[in-house]
Amino acid sequence: MVMRFGILVFPNVQQLDLTAPYEIFASARGCEAHLVWKDRRPLASSTGLQLTPTATFDDCPPLDVLCVPGGTGVNPLLEDAATLDFLRRRAAEVRLLTSVCTGSLVLGAAGLLEGRKATSHWNALDLLKHFGAIPTVGRIVRDGALITAGGVTSGIDFGLAVIAELLGRDEAETVQLVMEYAPAPPFHSGLPQGARPEILAAAKNRLADSRHARERIVERLTQAKAR
Repeated sequence: MVMRFGILVFPNVQQLDLTAPYEIFASARGCEAHLVWKDRRPLASSTGLQLTPTATFDDCPPLDVLCVPGGTGVNPLLEDAATLDFLRRRAAEVRLLTSVCTGSLVLGAAGLLEGRKATSHWNALDLLKHFGAIPTVGRIVRDGALITAGGVTSGIDFGLAVIAELLGRDEAETVQLVMEYAPAPPFHSGLPQGARPEILAAAKNRLADSRHARERIVERLTQAKAR
């Protein structure tokens, strides 16, 4: 029996948010991974990599796992009715509802995080509270059938954890070994608490435009909900 993984793909997605779990899901025995969007036209990630959807909202097969990655392209999705409706429909059917990085904000905008623990990229974690979620620091955060992962590279750990959950530790470890995933970063600035102050300031400055745009969208959504 085939286990199906669906990963939302959209313009300006952070490609590693998507490709890291995709590589793991597609590499596990008896699994197939689908890139799902409104149509099958190729689209560009936030860094220009061209990606081609393999299924649409209308013809996507039944899924065991649904994953929403993040990136600058998340901002318009927070107010995109077609995307949010698709997520609401499929959330009721899948075994695991998941996200990587700021993809959790989209789940929140769809009303799927109310009262639940969730994580996101460190630069967006605080925004989760506006969707009724409980912001929780962690590389992988689980609340029942909801699994959210932190920023970008956490998608690798997350993917392996999902495979272990569904197919067992042996399969997850086999995939990890095939990929030679044995991280040994040359620097220890991958989280704010480990970065030098000037590096943290530079990173926040680089993310500022997307963050400010996201704040304005979240404010609109919050005000609309309060009416």
